[in-house]
Amino acid sequence: MPPALFILMLLGALCSSGQAMSREEKHKLRNQVVEMFDHAYQNYMDHAYPADELMPLTCRGRVRGLEPSRGDVDDALGKFSLTLIDTLDTLVLLNKTTEFEAAVRRVLSDVRLDNDIVVSVFETNIRVLGGLLGGHSMAVMLKEGGQHMQWYQDELLHMAKDLGLRLLPAFNTSSGLPYPRVNLKYGVRGPETRTGTETDTCTACAGTIILEFAALSRFTGDPVFEAHARRALDFLWEKRQRNSNLVGTTINIHSGEWVRRDSGVGAGIDSYYEYLLKAYVLLGDDQFLQRFNIHYASIMKYISQPPLLLDVHIHKPLLPARTWMDSLLAFFPGLQVLKGDIRPAIETHEMLYQVTKKHNFLPEAFTTDFRVHWAQHPLRPEFAESTYFLYKATGDPYYLEAGRTILDNLNRFARVPCGFAAMKDVRTGSHEDRMDSFFLAEMFKYLFLLFADTEDLPFDVEDYIFTTEAHLLPLSLSTAPHSSSIPSNRTSEEELDDSNFDWTCPNTRLLFPDPAFPRNLREPIRSAVDKSCPRPAPYREPGMGRPPLRAQDFMANNPEHLELLRRMGVSLIHLKDGRVQLVQHATQAVSAVAAEDGVRFMQEMMELSSQQQKEQLPPRAIQIVSHPFFGRVVLTAGPAQFGTDLSKSSTGVRGFVTVAEPYSGCTEITNADYVQGHIALLQRGQCMFAEKARHIQKAGAIGGIVIDDNEGSSSDTAPLFQMAGDGRSTDDITLPLLFLFHKEGNILLEALKEYREVEVLLSDKARDRGVDVQEAEEDCQSEATTPASFSPTSQSQMSTVELDESAPEEVPPSQEEVSPVEEDTSPAEEVSLLEEEARTTEAETDVAQPKEEKDSREEPEGDTDSSNQSVDELLADWREDLEAFQQMEKDEL
Repeated sequence: MPPALFILMLLGALCSSGQAMSREEKHKLRNQVVEMFDHAYQNYMDHAYPADELMPLTCRGRVRGLEPSRGDVDDALGKFSLTLIDTLDTLVLLNKTTEFEAAVRRVLSDVRLDNDIVVSVFETNIRVLGGLLGGHSMAVMLKEGGQHMQWYQDELLHMAKDLGLRLLPAFNTSSGLPYPRVNLKYGVRGPETRTGTETDTCTACAGTIILEFAALSRFTGDPVFEAHARRALDFLWEKRQRNSNLVGTTINIHSGEWVRRDSGVGAGIDSYYEYLLKAYVLLGDDQFLQRFNIHYASIMKYISQPPLLLDVHIHKPLLPARTWMDSLLAFFPGLQVLKGDIRPAIETHEMLYQVTKKHNFLPEAFTTDFRVHWAQHPLRPEFAESTYFLYKATGDPYYLEAGRTILDNLNRFARVPCGFAAMKDVRTGSHEDRMDSFFLAEMFKYLFLLFADTEDLPFDVEDYIFTTEAHLLPLSLSTAPHSSSIPSNRTSEEELDDSNFDWTCPNTRLLFPDPAFPRNLREPIRSAVDKSCPRPAPYREPGMGRPPLRAQDFMANNPEHLELLRRMGVSLIHLKDGRVQLVQHATQAVSAVAAEDGVRFMQEMMELSSQQQKEQLPPRAIQIVSHPFFGRVVLTAGPAQFGTDLSKSSTGVRGFVTVAEPYSGCTEITNADYVQGHIALLQRGQCMFAEKARHIQKAGAIGGIVIDDNEGSSSDTAPLFQMAGDGRSTDDITLPLLFLFHKEGNILLEALKEYREVEVLLSDKARDRGVDVQEAEEDCQSEATTPASFSPTSQSQMSTVELDESAPEEVPPSQEEVSPVEEDTSPAEEVSLLEEEARTTEAETDVAQPKEEKDSREEPEGDTDSSNQSVDELLADWREDLEAFQQMEKDEL
């Protein structure tokens, strides 16, 4: 069957009971998309090129090796001008032919693909190889038009083949599944090239190759690329769980054993399903459609719980694997449109839309009752993608309004002077200094297509298939000759089963004879999201024992308490980063009873930490509102457990900042004339937070910001920090005090050095940034009136306490009743304290997962047993969530 016949036939568009958007309004939004693209693209070219990506908060390029490592996420960067290559075909779609021609010339003259650097095979394939092939497709199309690119001689295709050959060594495995990483210069040669040592890869990483590799083979006539991609897909199909017909998230590339057996349609698996269906559309191989339909039937049977899509275990598909969803599954309604299954697509999209309206963006992960699970949002395009495909399938103007919401939120909350910044926390509106290449490659394509008329497009998009990175590959490739010289993993007994095919495509008008039907599907979902109002779990008294010293009473600067710890065999180890580690040795306790008290104290500390993790305050926002920022830079700030509660203030506290003297704020402020009426900047250390607050309050400050003195600390890599009191009443403190890590604090200090007069807004979340910037610029004052004195002091304070738990020691018979104690050789759990202070305020167990919301382990309403979980169960839940998050990063979040 010709592949084009499978594409959803839009024989009828749904009428909508809503108000249709006027042609003029659509054109206005289309032009707004183009303006936003220009803002992002031009800032990349002006401030970042030839770097791989733009850092929009600091207005510079992200060069791998020069910036602090972000872990696996940096494997997408290969010093090959990633954003420019990823954006090539977007330029053509948006009718920027001149810019496209200039960009192609830059790629050909400036980009090298033989760098000695290890990159992700998956990311390099979909972004760089896909970008080169999409650019080649556009160049050929324009050349055939006779007006542009007449000089072009397949140069981008030659680069694509060069890159394909550099990726091929990754496929040299017994299974045919590729290694997850490859060195562009040396291939896979073992530890010396930092490759070839991995044993696992994600299903999507191995199963999202076929479109680009098959296109490369058919463009060049070299079958080796398509053959390798087909072999990998064949192996994944063979390793599916035969009873559930589902695949796991992570697989061993040598043995084929599933490493992670949870299955869903989000991170780790998503584009595997997408590429099975699209490979059928592009290549016309019925086998791909059969496999997709078998998988799809199982997805709808086990994973789909309209409007939710929840992971299950492949061996026990009726058993949920988690109670939250990740944002990558937002592509799935669009794929269902291509499949022709419109009803569940409408339902899931509506759920995602309501979550978006609740939080301004889709959080990276959210719970089944639509609370934030992981708060960041790196400007992902999947929701816009599904919005476009649903509009195309239904013609319902409701989806134009959804697109307008996306545009408005991007401009109000993500737009900054040097581009668009990812959201570090959708709850506060704080930013992250990143603008991923997929933002330009995908987001603006789908939004432009959503609002554009047919005559606005330079070519017929129906002649192309979108890759998972939204690169355009021509459907004419289905007729290109191809052959295979690579042995296939396909079994001979696998035959086509006609019952697994939908040979005809649905007419949407016949599917929904009632124009109000889509609205009727959406209403109950909207109500479900609106009514969701989870309550925090009630406090549960930790532990049954009553040791001489309670964890909740402990103060690290109290000599009496330290002596009690010593008697219980608990010692404090000062770490280089300023934290303190608590370790217990039963043999060092003065008696068996004291040793038992020590074990209880340690367990109570963990329990208290877990409880406070659920009850802790949410992050706050520091928004720079003065020229030239105008509210577009928002910093994530830690709250204080005393002073003004910003969550109860509708306006927040707004004022100009000045550096207090002394900078530590630990003695009477000497520059009170400058501090009065201002927000004082202070350095962490040397005294309690409450003491700093009292000193600046006495000097007349209206607020305070404490900046971490631990150089290099950042909210990117550290969990939320909460400031507690000093063990005394803090009712006398009436101003707000917020905490910034070193990196975010430096942004504020650098702004103060450059502009001298910097005004900020302290609030529970960022306020609307949709102001008229031009008007604001006209009103801004050019003269500085607040001197910015700066005299940093030395760093000397302790800030955290780590609790070590690993393998238990054997207890002598005389101490039978003493609980197992822990060695200090392998730390496991960490419990934060405030500076030199007794109150535990945060769980350092979250240090490896800073992007996850602190109350993420709470079960949805209705699970009344969640507050009775043991510490071991809480830690097991945390580890499972951590593994899932790390996997998402590995799969390129």
